Amino acid sequence: MLQLLRKEAQVPAVWITGAVFLAFGGGWFQAAAGRPGLTLTLFGCLFGAILWGAFGVVRHAEHLAEQLGEPYGTLILTLSVTIIEVAFIVTAIATGTGSSPVARDAVFAVVMIMLNGTVGLCLLLGGLRHHEQSYNLPGARAFLSVVIPLSIFALVLPNFTVAPGPTLSTGQSITIAVLTLALYGVFLVMQTVRHKSFFQDPVEADGSALPDAPHEGGRSITFHLLGLLLTLGPAVYLTEQLGHIVEHTVKLANAPIGLVGVIVAVLVLAPEAMGAMQATLRNRLQRAVNIALGSVLATIGLTIPAVLILGVLKGVPTVLGLDPPQVVLLAVTLIVSTLTFSGDRTNMLQGAVHLVMFLVFGLILFQP
Repeated sequence: MLQLLRKEAQVPAVWITGAVFLAFGGGWFQAAAGRPGLTLTLFGCLFGAILWGAFGVVRHAEHLAEQLGEPYGTLILTLSVTIIEVAFIVTAIATGTGSSPVARDAVFAVVMIMLNGTVGLCLLLGGLRHHEQSYNLPGARAFLSVVIPLSIFALVLPNFTVAPGPTLSTGQSITIAVLTLALYGVFLVMQTVRHKSFFQDPVEADGSALPDAPHEGGRSITFHLLGLLLTLGPAVYLTEQLGHIVEHTVKLANAPIGLVGVIVAVLVLAPEAMGAMQATLRNRLQRAVNIALGSVLATIGLTIPAVLILGVLKGVPTVLGLDPPQVVLLAVTLIVSTLTFSGDRTNMLQGAVHLVMFLVFGLILFQP
């Protein structure tokens, strides 16, 4: 029993943290209004608890992936983590006044972190260890064929509408939200029913792929599913609490407001990124591709419709259009990603290119 409690420490930790903030959080937030030290302390506590909980979610999702196989395991992982992100963004917009760019900044940060940072590190580390790695080309093409138009519709198109500012009109918002959900739904059907072989590891002719780590013996699918849900629920609540303080913390530190979206993205993507890199080092590049591209697609496919519909209900346009330097970086990222996944093998040079683009993302964040 004690051994089980040690392994599942995230579950009581996030529940206790959630209960404490439910009981005392309101008073703490009010007291922190004019006290930078307390504000940063609350931010650190929430950030740490959510991040630890997210690692627990990823651990259970990893075991489910090992038992269910691809693409179901990765899909569970990306959807679980994306739920935390969507909860944060929706809460930040719902409790805010006026238009907020947090959804735009968070979605753009996810695209940059996963397509450039995570993919870059995976391809670089995988190339250094294995020289070249194989993946399933039709699966990567399927991901990008949906990611490219949806990211353009969400992050670039609002700059060219007649609506004031980088926003969409009410009719456009409803239409884009419905079309995004519909296309994501079609993709999920293809991924899980019609063409699930596209997202499974290709057969290695040379047999060089290392076996996956064995799953936790004696633990059933029901056990890991229950553990995932018990960890995810409080993590979503804590993320909502973090939404009350993160923007104030960024302003307090005189940091760029776009850093709010980056913090959200880093918070929810760190466990996924580590899982992708571990898979790459085990010469399971397909799993890393499924995680990185699947995370980008799930974020766009769920976040954009949620914030657009919320904006319509609030009667406040949702700021989505990127600034010109960001549009350029997004376009280059999508083009290079298409070139990277145009063959059936990858190497370290491709990883280096993506990492350079990620560093440029950091440059324009702090020096627009």
